Amino acid sequence: MSPAPKTPCDDAARTLLVTGGAGFIGSRFVTRHLAQHPDDRIIVLDALTYASRMDALPPEAQASGRLEFVHGSVRSPVLVEALVSRADAVVHFAAETHVPRSISDNLIFFETDVLGTQTLTTQIVRHAGRIERFVHVSSSEVYGSAHVDPMDEAHPLDPTTPYAAAKCGADRLVSAFAHTYELPAVILRPFNNYGPGQHLEKLIPRFITHGLADEPLTVHGRGEAARDWIYVDDTCDAIERVLAAPIRDVRGEVFNVGTGVATDVLTIARRTLELTGRGPELIEHTTDRPGQVSLHRADPKKLEERVGYRTTTALEDGLARTVAWYRDHPERWRHQLWMRSVPVADSDGTITWW
Repeated sequence: MSPAPKTPCDDAARTLLVTGGAGFIGSRFVTRHLAQHPDDRIIVLDALTYASRMDALPPEAQASGRLEFVHGSVRSPVLVEALVSRADAVVHFAAETHVPRSISDNLIFFETDVLGTQTLTTQIVRHAGRIERFVHVSSSEVYGSAHVDPMDEAHPLDPTTPYAAAKCGADRLVSAFAHTYELPAVILRPFNNYGPGQHLEKLIPRFITHGLADEPLTVHGRGEAARDWIYVDDTCDAIERVLAAPIRDVRGEVFNVGTGVATDVLTIARRTLELTGRGPELIEHTTDRPGQVSLHRADPKKLEERVGYRTTTALEDGLARTVAWYRDHPERWRHQLWMRSVPVADSDGTITWW
């Protein structure tokens, strides 16, 4: 693990508040940050929903007192204010994140993603004098399908699912608060993350675990939907660079976090099966998902030009590492097998499992 760049606050120990820090990207960020910044402390606020895992957080950091875990909701003003008042910087991951689940039951997405972000940002305003930086982790889903390829940060926001709409609402809320209250806020829009420990509802771990079990896997439509797949450690490194950059270079800015390379879902399915020792005969096709986005490819130039960061993990290498993790750690995911699909009601009331 390469050392992270120095931040403006590295001369003194910092306390970071990380919301959603027991989730997939959040827990990886927490683990890596504590290893790279031995004097820092982190407070994790997480509601421990189905996609969060306490065992993804480093136990040695909890034992030493460098990591404090708080079980609670980002929608609780009293709790959030108490934690923000102790922090020097905030990294905001907390969100509901699964597109098909938002199609079948979207209320919790707007409550957590929008109202939770409003609660957090309001408390940051109240403690603006001590918060050196606020990094809001948004999503490329706010763009909808590509109007231009690749997609830069000026691409129109055109969300096509309830999840994307909720993320878009939170994204714009942070931007508005940053301008109104002059907050030191930065918005990141990661493209499609993958890596060890991701919940089985997500596409790549779903494909991997079907392959490992020698079970048929389902591809929506013809599998032509293409995404910019980014390895989770690269996303964490991008966050570190934004935390480290001079505030004048990032304040109020939006940055894509992606590779600039798009790969279609069918190719991902075939390559994943190869890495698990299976053949393409396991692939089955079904109807396309409602609100499907046809293409996402990041234009990552702004992040590179402003903070000097480009992703370093090639898709082939990232997939190989990810498959190896799922092969070697079945005890970490077998209990999730029943959650690989969710029921979605069609307009005529028909239930389809996605």
